[in-house]
Amino acid sequence: MDTVNVAELVERLGSDEDAVRKMAVFKLQGNIGDPSFADIFIVEGGLTRLRYLTLHASGNTLAYSLTSFARLLEVDKGWECVDQELVERIVELIVTHPLVNILRGAMSILVSIVSHPHTGSRASEADLFGFRALKPAIAIYPQFLEMLVSRLSSADHALCANALQLINSLMRDSITFDSEAEWPKFIQKLQDLGVIRAVYVLMQDSALQDLAHPLLEFQSLTKVLLRKWRDIPLNQEKPEHRRALKGIYLASNPTKGGVDETSENGDDTRRSKRHHPDKWRRLGFESESPAAEFHEVGFLGMMDLADYVRSHQDEFQKMLLEQSTKPARQRCPIAQASLAVTSILYEHFEVDKSEMDDSKNYMMLESRSNFDKLFKPLLLHWTRLHVAGLQAFFRLWKATAAESEDLDKLVELVRILIESVVGGAGRTKDVQDIEEELANYEYHRLRELQMELLELTYEDAWGQHLRQVRDELHHEALQFVKEQRIRCLLQGAWFSMEPSSKTETGAAARSTASHQYVQLSHNRRYLHFGEFDSVGDRAPELDALPEKIDLSTVSSVVSNVSTTPDHASSATVKTAPRQASTKITIHGYAQSSTGHSKSHTHTRTGSKSTGKEVVLLTLRPASHSVASEWLDGLLMLLNQQPITSETTKLIDLVGNYGLKIRLLNVRFDDATFAGEAPPVPVRDGLDEDYYYDVFGGA
Repeated sequence: MDTVNVAELVERLGSDEDAVRKMAVFKLQGNIGDPSFADIFIVEGGLTRLRYLTLHASGNTLAYSLTSFARLLEVDKGWECVDQELVERIVELIVTHPLVNILRGAMSILVSIVSHPHTGSRASEADLFGFRALKPAIAIYPQFLEMLVSRLSSADHALCANALQLINSLMRDSITFDSEAEWPKFIQKLQDLGVIRAVYVLMQDSALQDLAHPLLEFQSLTKVLLRKWRDIPLNQEKPEHRRALKGIYLASNPTKGGVDETSENGDDTRRSKRHHPDKWRRLGFESESPAAEFHEVGFLGMMDLADYVRSHQDEFQKMLLEQSTKPARQRCPIAQASLAVTSILYEHFEVDKSEMDDSKNYMMLESRSNFDKLFKPLLLHWTRLHVAGLQAFFRLWKATAAESEDLDKLVELVRILIESVVGGAGRTKDVQDIEEELANYEYHRLRELQMELLELTYEDAWGQHLRQVRDELHHEALQFVKEQRIRCLLQGAWFSMEPSSKTETGAAARSTASHQYVQLSHNRRYLHFGEFDSVGDRAPELDALPEKIDLSTVSSVVSNVSTTPDHASSATVKTAPRQASTKITIHGYAQSSTGHSKSHTHTRTGSKSTGKEVVLLTLRPASHSVASEWLDGLLMLLNQQPITSETTKLIDLVGNYGLKIRLLNVRFDDATFAGEAPPVPVRDGLDEDYYYDVFGGA
């Protein structure tokens, strides 16, 4: 503001030379967004000249004028110059002008006018704002909405964003202030012009950044519309509601369904006006008072059912004919199924989520990684999803040979199906692919998914307790298996030797010994071993083993025993699957021998201070199970984690077995189930005098 002389700028706006006016208004558009500058500009009389340029200029001068006026309205100033003449001029520009820079400014001005709050005390003032301000101009240029929707396909993203912002403003104002009879007509007109398809394409586009805010607002407005339709109760006193319900009935072709009846007096030319006693139950309603059954989904449920009946009339009539040949309990309740699918979609898309929650999502738009999470293009194709979900219900009803009492189970299956297919779809997945998946999803796959979700339900209900129990049982299982493995070492075992091998410290080659016996001492501090020419009938006594290793000097245990994938990176394991035999090597510090006069036992030990690591003992187990017992036993004795697959499986087996035993004592409660708790199963002749055999059965 320090570098711009406002009075001089205003004077130049009224110049007779277009070049002077153009430079002045160009400079104006960069400063008018400052409220302090705007105040001085209005005081200096600039507002009148800006309005004149907006009404009469052309080319770039007009473009700069429109941008300046739009920015002035954005700082909530200049409203005294907004009148029907100005609005009509802006609408005319949008309809007739091809230049993008002019269209952007014009649309921004209309967004501010439509969104401006209705604060005027007089009706004449109120008519200057909101959607009603545009209606006289739209009457002169009826192609306005069509041109506006067509701009959504423009290659210029900024123009698309401006057009969508204006559409959003018109929708919101219409929903908020128009009568119940008017706003649905306006929304329907926009839909007929292709706004849904255009926004759907934009929402799936890779370049979302410039359009993110108006797209998210349109998605939010879609939820507002669905919620508004749902909240309208079905009222047969209203002509449009009565017509919709009658349309569903007539689409069922009641004459072929046996609804019209010949009068009882035998005169075939006169037909009774009496209705069939199952007039509405025949269509799948629960009773002969269908209006009451729309309580949960309101007029939205009526719209969905009516749309299906209208767009798939042949399928609807064919189903009714097929159902009429079956017993009542086996007939598919078409109307109830439709209302259920509407309710499922309503819950899936969280339509009841408040706009306050949606507004928090705007803060997440800064990161492109959130786009797939925030945008739900499939919501825009509500009607197609409803039809696809309803047809999936029909298919499952037939595949499962369901009956009336199975309705809730089928509804739950369809809910899982929609959550899986629609909920699992990415932002760029086309609605046609979704329809095909819903049509081709196999029943057995759906049942498997249902079982998985049931397990998760139990997990949710008992989650914290189950995790605590699992942790406790895993620790107990680990201690149990550790003790079992160490007891294998306490029992001792025979290991084969290579006849030509040398001692671990490089002593003279052995010539006769072919086996060695190894056993852990009772105090679990020493590993005793001795070499023998053959395997004896009886295991040698611990005192008969001439050598021992002090386990406090062991540095690592290395083996080529195969491990589980999760532990394959352990520093103490080396896998060598191509070796001919299994080998366990115990490393420790440099050897020193200590003589014992009575037992003549040599202790292989060393000082850690020397830092010299050598092989203390090599074991060659006869089988993989023995290798697992000794390798993990030694590791766990050294307070390290077990690594072999056999030990891991044993720990999991013991832990899971303990969990199942504990769960036998867990009682189902109301928190686990929606609604009432399941009844306790009974059997004739069964009393309370029974027991359960864990290993056998009841």
